[in-house]
Amino acid sequence: MEYKFREDELLGELYEYVNSTYKTHYSDGEYQATDVIIDAGHGEGFCVGNIIKYAKRYGKKAGKSKRDMFKVIHYALISIYIEEEKKGGRTNKKES
Repeated sequence: MEYKFREDELLGELYEYVNSTYKTHYSDGEYQATDVIIDAGHGEGFCVGNIIKYAKRYGKKAGKSKRDMFKVIHYALISIYIEEEKKGGRTNKKES
């Protein structure tokens, strides 16, 4: 597949970013802070709040930081995970 907008390269960078989050101080020990927040029942709101925060901060605090956009995407992925877990785990159905 030839991507017009370099999606393949950017997805590779996103993958590297997500991997890097597992090596931070937020992931010390067996659980990440996000695990605890999800287990307490606040995962969806936490993720949506962070999506809004990083989207609004884009172009301000750190300039037009690709990292802020990666955080938006990462929290969106975690939100999808949370919703799928509520429905009984991974789904392979295409959604519109």
